[in-house]
Amino acid sequence: MIVVTGAAGFIGSCLIRTLNAEHFRAIIAVDDFSHPEKNKNLAQAVVRQRVERDHFFTWLDTHHETVEFIFHIGARTDTTEFNRAIFDRLNLGYSQEIWKKCVAYQIPLVYASSAATYGLGEKGYDDDEKIIPNLKPLNPYGQSKQDFDVWALHNPEKPFFWAGLKFFNVYGPNEYHKGRMASVVWHATRQIKETGAMHLFRSHRPDFHDGEQMRDFVYVKDVLKVCMFLMHARKHSGIYNLGSGKARTFLDLARAVFLSLDVPENITFIDTPAAIRQTYQYFTEANMKKLTSIGYAEPFYTLEAGIRDYVTGYLKSGLTYF
Repeated sequence: MIVVTGAAGFIGSCLIRTLNAEHFRAIIAVDDFSHPEKNKNLAQAVVRQRVERDHFFTWLDTHHETVEFIFHIGARTDTTEFNRAIFDRLNLGYSQEIWKKCVAYQIPLVYASSAATYGLGEKGYDDDEKIIPNLKPLNPYGQSKQDFDVWALHNPEKPFFWAGLKFFNVYGPNEYHKGRMASVVWHATRQIKETGAMHLFRSHRPDFHDGEQMRDFVYVKDVLKVCMFLMHARKHSGIYNLGSGKARTFLDLARAVFLSLDVPENITFIDTPAAIRQTYQYFTEANMKKLTSIGYAEPFYTLEAGIRDYVTGYLKSGLTYF
């Protein structure tokens, strides 16, 4: 059996559908299943059992002998939440307990870290594990991911195979329940369809023109390919960046959405809210050399190709879920 935590969420539900496509049917879906919109993500998925998040460790103590692999994707991901106790419980503490179970029961583990650990990028975006303890996240969410990465690296007891994936700006189907935390691609598509226009944040730095703030946007289908690669390979444990490896501007993104929707380009600029202006990231880009050095050779979607697939294949056509 393969366990996926965060099973009803964005990446977790897409991962289950990918496992199904590779003929894995014995999936244990772990999550808080009280969110009806999230549960729609699993409507077409084949799973053997749904296990409530708070009951998972008891379940694992009983069934560990039949568990082949754990994907720990579940986390509290709200970057605007500042109650540190929530992240200590749901992100740090829960992840530590999964790690300990994987050590005790010799279960290989892939877990979700985040590029939010890089903060403003003062140390760059290199997944060199010697640098990771020095990173300075900007919010409690990023700090919780950082705290677990550092704890995992320093823990002398490790699963026989493990990998932490620093997700950059992931976009794609099954994020419809995320509201304000959904990707810029999702928000742009909705805004353009409703108003025929797109608002982008104005630059408040002289070295960046309006709309030319840059992010590493990565399509969820590439994230899934990497997860499957690691599950099958099960060697070269460590923490890896997972982005496209190519920073692109918000203008590039908006123009690609307009083009995919066949709507004339209409972009205006608004001030970045004062509350986030001082911590707003103007550039992120994953150094992907470490992942390619262990044999991952699949090409990544370009921003234009990923947006076209997402918008025309899902958002525009009415095919709602992966």
